Amino acid sequence: MYYFRGMNQLHATILVVDDNPAILTAAKICLKPHFERILKLTRPEALLTTLQQEQVDVILLDMNFSHGTNCGQEGMAWLSAIHRKHPAIPVVLMTAYADVKLAVRGLKNGAADFVTKPWDNDELVQVLKDVIDHQHAVASLEVMEKQHVQKVVDHCKGNMSRAAELLGITRQTLYKKYQDF
Repeated sequence: MYYFRGMNQLHATILVVDDNPAILTAAKICLKPHFERILKLTRPEALLTTLQQEQVDVILLDMNFSHGTNCGQEGMAWLSAIHRKHPAIPVVLMTAYADVKLAVRGLKNGAADFVTKPWDNDELVQVLKDVIDHQHAVASLEVMEKQHVQKVVDHCKGNMSRAAELLGITRQTLYKKYQDF
């Protein structure tokens, strides 16, 4: 849960993932007065491990990590990976190569919002605060079920038979639920 600390600072953790150290520094400078913790990653490969170790309220994720690419496919792949393992954590996508089709595709694939680089500082802060506010609204039953099933599977270290037993469902039902995620 989050709360306001002082006049303007939100007790929340933002994870910023971008391969450009200058972007990470700019994001930290922009966000630090408004959020309690700003975590930074230059490599998306460390993202899922970080999410297992840290309580994160929102992720600000670049869409391109390989030199010379600007199609957004990498960001979409990482968005999907995040949603499979941590469906409750909202992701805000960012890119310098924005177009309407890419933004719509990101939102259809589950992104909470989309910002372009260079960003307007006030707008970025507001987008992240809005996403956090929306996230803390009452979660749907589907989201809660996904979170619970994932938590049980993680607890059982991927042993689907044991997880199904703990959930009180058949293994086939668990596999079906997992496919629907």
